[in-house]
Amino acid sequence: MARSMSAHCSKLTTTLVVFFLAWSNHVPEAAEGAPSWFWWPPSGGGGDDPNCLSWRVMVEANNAKGWRTVPAPCVGYVRGYMAWGQYYRDVGSVVDQAAAYAAQVAPADDGLDAWVLDVDDTCLSNQPYYQAKQFGPYDPAAFKMWASRGICPGIPAMQWLFQTLKGRGFRVFIVTGRDEETLGSSTPANLAAAGFSGYDRLVMRGSGSRGQSSMVFKSAVRTQLAAEGYRIRGNVGDQWSDLQGDCVGDRVFKVPNPMYFVP
Repeated sequence: MARSMSAHCSKLTTTLVVFFLAWSNHVPEAAEGAPSWFWWPPSGGGGDDPNCLSWRVMVEANNAKGWRTVPAPCVGYVRGYMAWGQYYRDVGSVVDQAAAYAAQVAPADDGLDAWVLDVDDTCLSNQPYYQAKQFGPYDPAAFKMWASRGICPGIPAMQWLFQTLKGRGFRVFIVTGRDEETLGSSTPANLAAAGFSGYDRLVMRGSGSRGQSSMVFKSAVRTQLAAEGYRIRGNVGDQWSDLQGDCVGDRVFKVPNPMYFVP
């Protein structure tokens, strides 16, 4: 198959520079009013607090549930984790595992072997938005304003995985909790601009699914795909609610996200 993610990561430094330059072109508006330390790594790279590392492990293990904001002492830690290398290495490791698994699964000729990918902080990064608000509580109106601009950067390792899956012959469905009425035009445009073109279907929340938890909504979408005959071979998301419920797929892959929690 295509080159491994390990080989791909040899170009990670260059990719991150490109990512940062694209990101920095958009951040000033999103980050208006952000403190001066917004632009620079915190002392120690934000990774020296063992208590915050333990908190992040609890988040990724789904032992910390229902939290609304990053704990105040850990804001610098999360900022450093997300912006200065470790996050990208961790995403790359997840993608390595997903690609290795995909290489072992031969899609059938009927075209019904599929993968499901989430959007926010799986394919597209909202790091500039959350970092500018110091990882504060979710604000639906403010987030819709950010997402409607269609400038969320693509996450490089996930762009590679997406192309790898398509190249292997899998059907790829992108399922997001974003509202179709308000973000139905900006989201596909943003995905295309970020390198996610050629997916088989983008499924967003309609009026009938507003108010549902993410797990209930995404379970229903996957159940419908299964009813259409699709075999969900893999499922990738940044929230456990992306990966739990009905018809989750043969394998699930959790992308790290210590910025927020979605039930």
